[in-house]
Amino acid sequence: MTIKSADAAARTTVYGYPRQGPDRELKKAIEGYWKGRVTADALKATAAGLRADNWRQLAEAGLHEVPTGDFSYYDHVLDATVMVGAIPERHRAAVEADALDGHFAMARGTQEVAPLEMTKWFDTNYHYLVPELGPDTVFTADSARQVAELAEARALGLSARPVLVGPVTYLLLAKPAPGVAADFEPLSLLDRLLPVYAEVLADLRAAGAEWVQLDEPALVQDRTPAELDAAARAYQGLGALTERPKLLVASYFDRLGDALPVLAKAPVEGLALDFTESAAANLDALAAVGGLPGKRLVAGVVDGRNIWVNDLEKSLSTLGTLLGLADRVDVSASCSLLHVPLDASTEHDIEPQIRRWLAFARQKTDEIVTLAKGLSHGTDAIAAELSANRADLASRADSPITHDPAVRARAAAVTDADARRSQPYAERSAAQRAHLGLPLLPTTTIGSFPQTGELRSARADLRTGRIGTPEYEERIRAEIREVIAFQEKTGLDVLVHGEAERNDMVQYFAEQLTGCLATRHGWVQSYGTRYVRPPVLAGDISRPEPMTVRWTTYAQSLTDRPVKGMLTGPVTMLAWSFVRDDQPLAETARQVALALRDEVEDLETAGTSVIQVDEPALRETLPLRADEREAYLAWATEAFRLSTGGVRPDTQIHTHMCYAEFGDIVRAIDDLDADVISLEAARSHMQIARELAAHGYPREAGPGVYDIHSPRVPGNEEAAELLRTGLEAIPAERLWVNPDCGLKTRGWPETRASLENLVAAARTVREELSAS
Repeated sequence: MTIKSADAAARTTVYGYPRQGPDRELKKAIEGYWKGRVTADALKATAAGLRADNWRQLAEAGLHEVPTGDFSYYDHVLDATVMVGAIPERHRAAVEADALDGHFAMARGTQEVAPLEMTKWFDTNYHYLVPELGPDTVFTADSARQVAELAEARALGLSARPVLVGPVTYLLLAKPAPGVAADFEPLSLLDRLLPVYAEVLADLRAAGAEWVQLDEPALVQDRTPAELDAAARAYQGLGALTERPKLLVASYFDRLGDALPVLAKAPVEGLALDFTESAAANLDALAAVGGLPGKRLVAGVVDGRNIWVNDLEKSLSTLGTLLGLADRVDVSASCSLLHVPLDASTEHDIEPQIRRWLAFARQKTDEIVTLAKGLSHGTDAIAAELSANRADLASRADSPITHDPAVRARAAAVTDADARRSQPYAERSAAQRAHLGLPLLPTTTIGSFPQTGELRSARADLRTGRIGTPEYEERIRAEIREVIAFQEKTGLDVLVHGEAERNDMVQYFAEQLTGCLATRHGWVQSYGTRYVRPPVLAGDISRPEPMTVRWTTYAQSLTDRPVKGMLTGPVTMLAWSFVRDDQPLAETARQVALALRDEVEDLETAGTSVIQVDEPALRETLPLRADEREAYLAWATEAFRLSTGGVRPDTQIHTHMCYAEFGDIVRAIDDLDADVISLEAARSHMQIARELAAHGYPREAGPGVYDIHSPRVPGNEEAAELLRTGLEAIPAERLWVNPDCGLKTRGWPETRASLENLVAAARTVREELSAS
């Protein structure tokens, strides 16, 4: 497409930027603060320095307007909870005593007080802290942090736009507080919340904000008429304020749908829409409402969630279409760049030509600026950039990495029978009980044990050549011996080898599969100080050789108790990687499933009787719109069954899911046909157990009784009480006892104490059952 110079220069911005710094300085400072090695002042100074560096980089790249308020010590939804004063009663004393420590107490809990529940941010792998609200909630405005960060950016001479979680999304993400009736609707508090937002907006206007962005991603989901009416009321009310900045209402992750005419009519000055996900739907909807005359449109044409270089000509075509639909069209990424790594140019281990296929946050910023230049001054002004972009896209499309005929032929030959176990569950269950001989309420863990500093150092020493492979592997064997010995001594029934050799539950496998690229510095925040390096699924996937058999069989040689083989499932491999965008997700999932099927069969042949294929991302990847879910769940559950469908009836297949809302996919969980499922349940007080029971779930389940995302150690009676609650929904012969998730991020002292209490709780409840 050829674009001539536009009447007015297009401006550029982003909604948010990676928080951690180039070497994860924020993570290191926060964890140092938790351990007492870093003072509060030093932590705050590190955070301020990272914010300033981000803003300078964005401005130097050519962005006209930088975001403020997107930076967080832990989570931006938790920051919104503080901003509106919705502090849970159990945390008020801590927050009043010390705001920073109280903030972390809400996120992580203390030995005395449980944290807020944590779950996935829409269909991403980012986790947010769930607000707890009730009919007695009193909101109070606290805009100090938002005002201070705006002042920091303005002091650097920058045009800055504060970014806040919008009031409708905030309430739709919230849950009834503990003790509040489950049918309480947090959205009923909207009229109570809006005056607080009005006060915050007035404070920001007084501090010099020309624009404020209110993020409303919840409006891209299916919404009831009452919820759409609430959105209309919210923005009619906020738009009618006189002491406020201009308002930019942002949506992302999908099409805005029925909410678009609501927001188009509202007295706000701008809308931000995602033109990468469902771009055609948003374009059609904009045209249907007559565009946005007199309003600012921020067009998210650069993918903020994936790492592939932008198709500049395609994006320019979209932007050219939008020019006639709004008073002003600005160029941006589709969502916050929080969801991608910082800088692809630092990935020196990736071949330079392949590296040119990648765009991390800094490269995406450059793409935004290039597109705005082309939109403003015509395509002739960016001819060199367009030529280089065409070459990069062609290089990727023609690469042998992206097309392996053998992999494609195998995937095409899959039949329905390949994705089904040979016997129904009732027959398998009897065979497994006879084979494994487990007690009532069997105890196990989810897979990983603490990754100590010594383990991480050994991995780094191997990578840098300070030690050789034999010495490294002896360290891994020693760790496995310790983990097995501890589990035997503690009394766990089904053991794990602890995953000492694994850097990450996805990256470890991706590094051994063809078609995958690993990064050295591609860190992305998952939650709090937990950062991961998602692999890049760049081409067709296959497994050249066994990946886990060696260490699993070594662990099994140390004990007579069953040791689980541990694998990451195909949907989670996709969800927690940067997946290729040049073929349907279902096809990539099938390729990964076939690679895992080979691994499952090799584990079984080596004598592994219990194999866990984790799918924590099954719910996370659920499309935001209901009309797309059936097709997704069909290929997602088929991929899992394809991974596990070839085993004998007496081999027990487990799966695991955590930190998402599972109630609306219980049927899909059933369709996985796993013999045992373990799920997060401690923070939600066994909600998933009740949901499984309501569905009539017929298999075994282990709703977690130990919240591993908090440093607190649950007592014996606390775990026993959760078990008793679980037994109200799941019969004892089908109930397992386990933590919520893997123990990789925990320390050994709390792990030992918590698992000892977990086993003691299981024994206590077994005795109660035998006595009744």
